[in-house]
Amino acid sequence: MSKTNAPCPCLSVVVPAYNEESTLADVVRKVLKLEHLLEVIVVDDCSDDRTGAVARSLADADARVRVARHERNRGKTEALKTGFAETRGEIVIVQDADLEYDPQEIPEVIRPILEGRADVVYGSRFLVRRAARVLYFYHYLANKGLTFLSNLLTNINLTDVETGYKAFRGDIIRQMRITSSGFGFEVEVTAKMSKLRCAVYEVPISYYGRTYDEGKKVGFTDGLQALWLIARFNLFCGTAASFERLPELGGRAAHAPAADKAVEAAALTES
Repeated sequence: MSKTNAPCPCLSVVVPAYNEESTLADVVRKVLKLEHLLEVIVVDDCSDDRTGAVARSLADADARVRVARHERNRGKTEALKTGFAETRGEIVIVQDADLEYDPQEIPEVIRPILEGRADVVYGSRFLVRRAARVLYFYHYLANKGLTFLSNLLTNINLTDVETGYKAFRGDIIRQMRITSSGFGFEVEVTAKMSKLRCAVYEVPISYYGRTYDEGKKVGFTDGLQALWLIARFNLFCGTAASFERLPELGGRAAHAPAADKAVEAAALTES
């Protein structure tokens, strides 16, 4: 990404949505006001409420909005895979459909990529405390524990691995092989991104969390799955198996370290 201060239509926003009829329109309308927006990809993960109808109405009203639908519920990670494959932007960011994250903060999240400093940016709820709803202490502990274990294996000093705001250079995320399910995306993408030795930044964001009564979906079993996936994608998945094609990073081509060769051979044999 070249350095620029001028607005350019280079941002693709992927919005995975499952039963979010009450908030989806507000989220997309806020996204549509973003300065660098190229497109919004809403992925309806077989919702059984009016989410699909709301998404189609938004697409009819603005050509920048496109809608994909799963014919059966496949989980957030599969919805993101569908959305990423549809993107064309030089920058791709995930925007949840539930208003826990404010789209007005996206410009600050993507700024390090726009300025040519970063390949990947995470929006951290803990880096510098901003507006954040006070909710479940056990969720806080679980997030801190997962972040610590992820950092231990990636050697990347993140503060919030489970954040919903992750922005990528488009060529990186479109080339990534994503194989987990459910809510596994967060730790899988972190492990695979770390293998590239790319430039990663964090920026502070606000967080307007929901209770389970208000529609929060992630639960205890998702945390257990994340523990296994941290080990799996850091220890048993090499660089070449993580990407369809290794992208250029800072004027150099990314490459799979020699230590990956045995892992890659085993992965290719299994496939």
